Amino acid sequence: MTTPRFGVVTDGGLDVYPTLHGEVPVAPFAVNFGSTTYRVTEITREDLYRQLQTNPVHPTSAQPTPQDWMTAMQAPGTPEVLAVTTSAALSGSHNSADQARQLLEGGPQVTLHDSGTLSAALAFQVHAAVTAAQRGLSVAEAREWLRAVHAETELYFTIETLEYLRRGGRIGRVQAAVGGLLNLKPVVTVDKTAGTYTNAARARSYRGAIQALTEQVTRRFGEGTPLRVGLLFGDHPEDADTALTQLAARHPIVWSDRTGVNPVLSVHVGPRALGLAAAPGAWPWDR
Repeated sequence: MTTPRFGVVTDGGLDVYPTLHGEVPVAPFAVNFGSTTYRVTEITREDLYRQLQTNPVHPTSAQPTPQDWMTAMQAPGTPEVLAVTTSAALSGSHNSADQARQLLEGGPQVTLHDSGTLSAALAFQVHAAVTAAQRGLSVAEAREWLRAVHAETELYFTIETLEYLRRGGRIGRVQAAVGGLLNLKPVVTVDKTAGTYTNAARARSYRGAIQALTEQVTRRFGEGTPLRVGLLFGDHPEDADTALTQLAARHPIVWSDRTGVNPVLSVHVGPRALGLAAAPGAWPWDR
């Protein structure tokens, strides 16, 4: 293996897959229940779900501090660092990372890269960055890989209830009430240009939403296209199995893995949610 020319760091918007390169230094998000604060590394998904259902105080999430980012940036111990952040349009983490970069004195040379996305799709880009580093590529070459991965990767998710979005102020009371009354479940994606959430579809049931989500993937890439699929689940792992089975009926699956939604994202979507990142064929560097 070639000696890496740079280290890779990211933030707590990452969901880590066992079979991808994701074990990198992380600037953690935090979850606040009133005056009680947990870094995402200090609370398990199970504990969070328990508190979501029993704690009268609805939690909020907080971006990494500049100090959190400075700690992460210094951790690789390399002269150069590539910091891959959650979409700047969805979080202040990128701005916090920029402040940290300016505050570092005598530390590594830091390049910031806005992933334009989060979660499973961010995991694909971190995997690309680490792979590039392991092969001895430069930061500039690695960023080309990240852009290529971003361009071909789609992220979708759906949720069982709009209640947690309503509590967190991410959706209006009237919209949540109407959605609940009609039992509408959204299928949400991240707009490639803006880096923000946009609605891709709706369904009348949660199972219908899973079906609508996988149909969006097929519509985007075309039936029969080989896919890489990173699945996300809340407190029902079988939801990921359902989605993968539906996709496998229409696509050869060249790679798949699954992981639980991390606690900071679970604050907004609630205990039962399904998400996935999908991209066509082999990784760009293996073609």
